[in-house]
Amino acid sequence: MSLTPPAAVIVLAAGQGTRMRSATPKVLHRIGGRSLLGHVLATARDLDPGRIAVVVRHERDQVAAHAQALEPAALIADQDEVPGTGRAVECGLSVLDAAAQSDQAAAGSEAGTLTGVDGPVVILAGDVPLLDAGTLTALLDAHHTDGNAVTVLTTNLQDPTGYGRVVRDTDGQVAKIVEQKDATAEELALTEINSSVYVMDAGVLRGALGRLDRDNAQGEVYLTDVVALARADGGAVRALATDEPVLVEGVNDRVQLSALGAELNRRLVTAWMEAGVTVVDPATTWIDVDVQLEQDVTLLPGTQLQGCTRVATGAVVGPDSTLTDVVIGPGATVTRTHGSGAHIDGGATVGPFTFLRPGTHLGQQGKLGAFVEVKNSEIGSGSKVPHLSYIGDATIGEETNIGAASVTVNYDGVHKHRTVIGSYARTGADNMFVAPVQVGDGAYTGAGTVVRRDVPAGALGVSGGPQRNIDGWTVSRRPGTPAAEAAQQASGEQLSAQARGESSRRDATDSDAQQGKA
Repeated sequence: MSLTPPAAVIVLAAGQGTRMRSATPKVLHRIGGRSLLGHVLATARDLDPGRIAVVVRHERDQVAAHAQALEPAALIADQDEVPGTGRAVECGLSVLDAAAQSDQAAAGSEAGTLTGVDGPVVILAGDVPLLDAGTLTALLDAHHTDGNAVTVLTTNLQDPTGYGRVVRDTDGQVAKIVEQKDATAEELALTEINSSVYVMDAGVLRGALGRLDRDNAQGEVYLTDVVALARADGGAVRALATDEPVLVEGVNDRVQLSALGAELNRRLVTAWMEAGVTVVDPATTWIDVDVQLEQDVTLLPGTQLQGCTRVATGAVVGPDSTLTDVVIGPGATVTRTHGSGAHIDGGATVGPFTFLRPGTHLGQQGKLGAFVEVKNSEIGSGSKVPHLSYIGDATIGEETNIGAASVTVNYDGVHKHRTVIGSYARTGADNMFVAPVQVGDGAYTGAGTVVRRDVPAGALGVSGGPQRNIDGWTVSRRPGTPAAEAAQQASGEQLSAQARGESSRRDATDSDAQQGKA
């Protein structure tokens, strides 16, 4: 935390983002499991500011709702038709001042003594996702230590095209910031660029905003003009340069979105490896920012951990697994699995080719095998669903084995119903459990059973009559088909074999008779 936490943070999220070519507002596009705006708000929150204001305009309701869902206390400021970052900050400061005055009035201050927000105000762009709280803390501390009116975060680029240039005095202070379209040839040769991240004293900001105009190449109200005004008023304006340009890169199109997403993931994967997680192939492993991993977790190639997934020590995930909001216990193994909203206890094994749907809970040492789908079901410790099955809306006890190709028939076309199978039960292959139905502890069911009635504890449940074969059915009902031809050929071969057998028996009888006569 900074020596002096900011009085407020203003986040600029009003832009249309036309280069994204999307119906989704630019700041709501996502990397690392969060929207761009979500990353910026999380960083702002880490600074422990007095208040956060989010300036909105394009797709106003959608962006405002998203911001307040992430930060319920955030103030929403609406930018009007006047374009430019200067006007956006003026709108944000206005709602912050109104909130401060409201607090003062509630505390008993008289109307004539009400003032606006006081102290350092941090200004952030809503499309700069990698900027971290540590960098901003250093910016705030420099602002406080140097007694600046304005402190701007800058960086140096080999190709600064498109960015505002930072013009310094001989003493190293910032004289002005000039936008690309307004710069002279000499200014365009500068490589230090404005990141659009600032700390400004609230009083300085308030006094300068009212004097900004639109006399520039773009006809906009430039926030950067506050720098020259602050200097003219005798304030100190200094810059803090970061040697990591990627921290201040914004997103203007999907190419930049992808590049920053990859960089964020590289940083996350590296941090987890440094914390004791084995990542076999970092290039194919993706980890969201809210995922939590313990030491000695192993992630195999092609693994994607999303949302609030948590993986405990000793667990192995992958290869080729995508898990969202899944909890995995110590020592568990999850292989080639797609899952969301599930809980896998310690020592359990899942996969390959398993589908975990929300509400799945597999107990200690349990097993979900190949081509198994589970939804909204509790499966007890040591129980197994090894193959080719669907378990939905079910409760299964401990140490039970579910036979291959079993289905809990949970939907009657109107309502979902629950299947309950007890502990130490053994159900046969190809069973249908027509819910609501219960199978008791220690019960068995036969292969091919359709369980429509409860099976008591220790009982054997079977259904269907004795097998009956109808000879010649294929030839008579499916004439001319390959199956019929194969059946006819097999029947002929069988008859030939029978005839040969009868001939052999007759020959043997004749031989015996001849020997008897002899």
